[in-house]
Amino acid sequence: MSTLAAAFRASVPVLFGYVPLGMAFGILFQDLGYAWYYAPLMGLTVYAGAAQFMAVGLLAAQASLVEVAISTFILNSRHMFFGVSLLGRYRARGLKKLYLIFGLTDETYSLITSTHPPDGHDEQNYYLALTALNQGYWVAGCALGALFGAGVEFDTRGMDFALTALFMVLMLEQWKKLREPYPFAIALLCGLAALWLFREQMLLVSIGLSIALLLLRTRTRQVAS
Repeated sequence: MSTLAAAFRASVPVLFGYVPLGMAFGILFQDLGYAWYYAPLMGLTVYAGAAQFMAVGLLAAQASLVEVAISTFILNSRHMFFGVSLLGRYRARGLKKLYLIFGLTDETYSLITSTHPPDGHDEQNYYLALTALNQGYWVAGCALGALFGAGVEFDTRGMDFALTALFMVLMLEQWKKLREPYPFAIALLCGLAALWLFREQMLLVSIGLSIALLLLRTRTRQVAS
């Protein structure tokens, strides 16, 4: 099996999540009155699903560039935690490494940490293929949605649930690999606590707290051994 074929096989769950979700974004973005090609162009240059959906609301409200920049930074700051944990995996150099950094999403992170390339194939090329395929799915969805929205009136209620369903599939993949309940229990408890105490910054707080507790557990194990 080639590296690209292995990456495609691993990324099929993302394909079925990104395309309909990208279409929902394209339809919503088209409602703002922009030309259809701006939606896939945003997928190419921004490539941040949640931030792109947020941008629709901010643009509709005529928010300033400063407001857009700050809101996007806060929403996507969780990727800093992802990046730290991948420092040992991303050994590519030059443009390849820059693209891997740019293309890191929640779903790509999950695939990189839960799947492996076929024996004898370069790990960095496998990561690049995963990243490129996932972005391709997203850009294709954005384009299809924008084209569809330009010609047909469409009710988008419920389409955003595709992202939730995708996260559930990826969580099951992580469970199949780890078979350890502790990280999932920590994530659940931290998520509930952050939702209760820090509703507006729930995602960032829950991720930070989860990582802190997991690192503390790892450190405690190392000291005990």
